Amino acid sequence: MIRKTLFDLVEPPTTENQKQDIYDIFMFFVIIISLIPLAFKNHHAVLQIIDIFCTVIFIVDYILRWITADYRLNKGKASFFLHPIMPMSVIDLISILPGLTSLNRSFRLLKFFRLFRTLRIFRVFKAARYSKNIAIILKVFRKQKDSLLVVCGLAVGYIIVSALIIINVEPDTFHNFFEAMYWATVSLTTVGYGDIYAVSTAGKIITMISSIFGIAIVALPAGIITAGYMDEINQDKKEKSSSP
Repeated sequence: MIRKTLFDLVEPPTTENQKQDIYDIFMFFVIIISLIPLAFKNHHAVLQIIDIFCTVIFIVDYILRWITADYRLNKGKASFFLHPIMPMSVIDLISILPGLTSLNRSFRLLKFFRLFRTLRIFRVFKAARYSKNIAIILKVFRKQKDSLLVVCGLAVGYIIVSALIIINVEPDTFHNFFEAMYWATVSLTTVGYGDIYAVSTAGKIITMISSIFGIAIVALPAGIITAGYMDEINQDKKEKSSSP
């Protein structure tokens, strides 16, 4: 069937498929190209051509996925109604909407559509469909979400506590709690912009302690993601070696 062939083409690969790999590479290339106009303030003819080309490709890809939704969702005719509200389908649609202003000049009359230009960045998230490595990383995030949430909670708690301490130690330097939070975040990540900093001896000691503990807290999510990524890679290798 034609629809089954199209489904095997547009869906992320589960087996080695040269045609599927070519389609994934092509779509990934189109996504990267579609971001080029964002780097320019002026509207050049070449940039408009790129925008129109990429928008047409995205529309075709969206339609192909919609008409083959039943193969992916396995819910019969209801699949065609469920497809538009699926997370990745929403991202696909959001990435298409900004390009409508390039396809049809009448849309330019609606100032509301100008807001869609800022939504073009969502095209980056479409890349998750076409990259196996990105798909693995997203899988790691799903599996390690509990651990990552704990680390994020720890970081937020540490920032709040540090901000409360520093604003009471140096009330003249930090005029409000937001500035203290900003300082705590910068200290936690060890960025050190230097626009807001402690001037007293006690404040400097607190800054040193905050930075030292910040290194450990920032390193935790990196370790969790790296370990999870390596586990997924090893698991994928085992599945490929065990498959005939």
